[in-house]
Amino acid sequence: MNSRDCLQVTTTLDSRARAERLARELVEARLAACAQVSGPVTSIYHWQGAVERAEEWYCHFKTTQERLDALTQAIRERHSYETPEIVTTPLSATDEYGAWVHRTVNGQE
Repeated sequence: MNSRDCLQVTTTLDSRARAERLARELVEARLAACAQVSGPVTSIYHWQGAVERAEEWYCHFKTTQERLDALTQAIRERHSYETPEIVTTPLSATDEYGAWVHRTVNGQE
C-alpha cells in the first residue's frame, strides 16, 4: 500500500440528483472511498459541430490505482452522456489519508 497510488477521478453530470446517485452507488460498491459533489458549474464545449453551454455538477471520487479500471468502467456504464468526461489525477495524500482510502476500497473500513 502506497499513498502515492491514490487517485482522484472526476466526471461531470447534468443534474445534482444524478451526480449524488452515482456518488452513492460507487462508494457503496467500494470502487471509491468517498465522493464529493459540487456545482452547479457552467460548461462551454464543442459538440457535434456547435459550441454548447450546459449546467453540470462535478463528481470527484477518491480511489486507488488498483480500483481505477473498475471505477471508470462503472462510470461509463451508469453515465447518461455519450462521451462522459472521466479525468484521473494522482493525489499527493498524507500517509494516513492514503491508508484510509486503501482500507476503505478494500472493505476494511
